[in-house]
Amino acid sequence: MVFDICVIGGGAAGMMAAITAKQANKNLNIAIIERLDRVGKKIALTGNGRCNITNKNTTEENYYGSAPQFCLPFFKRFSVNDTCRFFDEIGVPVIFEGDKGYPRSLQAASVVDALRFRADQLGIKTIFETTVTDIKQKGNGFCLWAADKSFSAKAVIVTTGLLSGGIKLGCDGKGLEILNKLGARSARVSPAIVQLKTDTDFVRQLKGIKTDATVSLMRGGKLIKSDFGETLFCDYGLSGPPVLQLSGHAKNGDEIKLDLMSEYEFDELYSLLKNRKKALLSRKNDEFLSGLINKRLGQVIIKRAGISLGDEVKNLSDADLKKICSVAKAFGCSVLGNTGFNNSQASMGGLYTDQFDCESLMYKKIPGLFAAGEILDITGDCGGFNLQWAWSSGYAAAMGAVEFLG
Repeated sequence: MVFDICVIGGGAAGMMAAITAKQANKNLNIAIIERLDRVGKKIALTGNGRCNITNKNTTEENYYGSAPQFCLPFFKRFSVNDTCRFFDEIGVPVIFEGDKGYPRSLQAASVVDALRFRADQLGIKTIFETTVTDIKQKGNGFCLWAADKSFSAKAVIVTTGLLSGGIKLGCDGKGLEILNKLGARSARVSPAIVQLKTDTDFVRQLKGIKTDATVSLMRGGKLIKSDFGETLFCDYGLSGPPVLQLSGHAKNGDEIKLDLMSEYEFDELYSLLKNRKKALLSRKNDEFLSGLINKRLGQVIIKRAGISLGDEVKNLSDADLKKICSVAKAFGCSVLGNTGFNNSQASMGGLYTDQFDCESLMYKKIPGLFAAGEILDITGDCGGFNLQWAWSSGYAAAMGAVEFLG
């Protein structure tokens, strides 16, 4: 099968690339080669099924990699406003909750359907259940192999992603392997936006409890990154938006500190507990924090402070109250790992960006070969940042391929 452009991978960047290229030149014969039986499967799971399409705050501070500033020109070329305009044109108006953009339907499936319908409408051919295993230059183009199939293309755009979501979402790192064989260097790949495994002595006792907390990632006593939001205690460790936000930066041996009373400074909390003691003298310690915080969580805080739950509140000393404050303001857990690529929403690492043209995303060593999306060493925070990178980079690679073909 012979095409002008082959896009390898039918995810966010791949769908954007194929549609953009076809809209730029309707005479081009374009194919999306997808290893699964349908496109956009990963998109359909984003934002807890609501699809956080974009984020207004696409700054360098929200992206990571060996050179995160590399992504900024692409956001100027295809901005958040351009993303909203594109989706509005294909039938998916975008609404915002704060900085986060969602489809008006609040259904990720509607985003996938709109992309799929638009690709079909333009006459883009989608080849399903086909895994490209090798790419080689042939004459003025490329030959692509996939088991018992082969394809010829004048230009190729690789948008296979990395390993986040695992094989069930079509992410096996094959695209990275192919480009590595073609001489492209890459940073080590690790899970990001993923649950963290921690020591479980106290965490396991809190399984299923959700609470708002400031979550801080510490290394050698130094703050690496922090975030606030709903935190979930699990039998293996911690989850919830702030934990996912920090996870890509966590290393084994780091410490997570939870401020479970972040609305209070230490002295304010100490004063509150002193007044609370006066009001609750007849209670046992196991009830001392009940009503102020989740009862079971309050009991674990008191136990971690080394105070007997069966003793009476009236016996709490000022030193005891300060210990309770210390635990509540810095509930510590050691990081033992994460729950792996299958549970991750993104991957850190990928192809070093200095090997790709800063406008077209063409691989500098091989004219006509482009890459976009997660496969590049650009990873965004949780909250629509990775999808905006997919849309912007997919657009740039498509326009680069169209220009390359003349």
